[in-house]
Amino acid sequence: MKILQFCYKPPLPATDGGTIDMYSISEGLANNGCDVKVLTIYSDKHPFDKDLLPKNYLEKTRIEGVYVDLKPRALDALWCVFAAQSYVVKRFVSDEMKQLLVKTLKAEIFDVVQIESIMLAPYIPLIRKYSKAKITFHCPNVEHLIWQRMAKGKQINVFKKWYIKNTAMNLKAYELGHINDFDAVFPVTDVDAKYFKDNGCKKLCVGVPIGFDNVEKLPDVVEQEHSIFHIGSMNWAPNEQGIKWFLNEVWPLVNKELPQIKAYFAGRNMAPWFKNNSWDNVDMIGEVDDSILFMSSKKIMVVPLLSGSGIRIKILEAMSIGKTVVATSIAAEGIMYEDGKNILIANTPQEFVEAIRKLDSDSEYCKQVGDNAYKLIRERYDTNYIGAELLGYYRQILEKDKVSNEDEQQEEG
Repeated sequence: MKILQFCYKPPLPATDGGTIDMYSISEGLANNGCDVKVLTIYSDKHPFDKDLLPKNYLEKTRIEGVYVDLKPRALDALWCVFAAQSYVVKRFVSDEMKQLLVKTLKAEIFDVVQIESIMLAPYIPLIRKYSKAKITFHCPNVEHLIWQRMAKGKQINVFKKWYIKNTAMNLKAYELGHINDFDAVFPVTDVDAKYFKDNGCKKLCVGVPIGFDNVEKLPDVVEQEHSIFHIGSMNWAPNEQGIKWFLNEVWPLVNKELPQIKAYFAGRNMAPWFKNNSWDNVDMIGEVDDSILFMSSKKIMVVPLLSGSGIRIKILEAMSIGKTVVATSIAAEGIMYEDGKNILIANTPQEFVEAIRKLDSDSEYCKQVGDNAYKLIRERYDTNYIGAELLGYYRQILEKDKVSNEDEQQEEG
């Protein structure tokens, strides 16, 4: 089966949840015998350099990219708010990408064009014009829900809250208004699949989680025994919002009641306020060369998200190496977890304190939760298994289309 994977940012380097997800899916499909070609938009925030990519990936995907200036511009954003258009989507429309897409569709015949973000939905009419391929939506999250949840944040000013609320409204209208333009929708969680179906999606819509290659539990090499950590893209608004809440509302309690605990925060593109650190026993590390090495050296991962949608891949990545995670319900949404068995759920400052206290004081229990987390990923989130599952759905929609065409031909005859 020939699949064109159309990405909103390069799948490699796999430095955040979105890139890990896209890379995992293309690997899973390729490992199941699919011929996968990748087209991607790239930007200043997510650059693309073929010379830095692995040779086998280049050969496997024949990846090509187009630069798009995605830097937000205040006047354009405000105009879209008043015009009831989604500025979040509009920024991704590129004449150069249209040209490359048409060139690719004319040169090759694809069975499926897999779109990796709602931001790329404006390209659907062009794909329909130049290809008979089924267009599927591999959906990392329900984008407008992220904005809706951010708008409820307490630590944002009135104007920003107004802008976020209106952006969420326009994006919701676009996202739900175009969801049936796809031939099938594959969110990364059953929660998001149900949301789309409850809000008008009439096409095949099922959750297909992210997969992980060669899951292998690391030996216990914790260097900081009394430690918590967080790692993620710090310029992703929900991460920034959640960490700000944690530092202001949770950390003072932890630091007072558990003074032996030290917190480490790592991630790309930290805002200046992160580095102007005034919290006791907090180390703002910034970007790290090896996220696995960083995670393995610390004891407990905290993920205090208050907004977001989809699945938090950094949680799965931590679980895949046997780390114990304390997360909010929103952060853990969509993961096949059991609270207290393979993850701990905390939604209030005091719940975070109690979870951290229990794990820090009972190392055997902490290790048991981490071991169970590793088993969950190994059994339910294998890349090749997920790729085979998605390929099965693709065969299903292609076969259904074939039967429909045969029935039409018989009726005409």
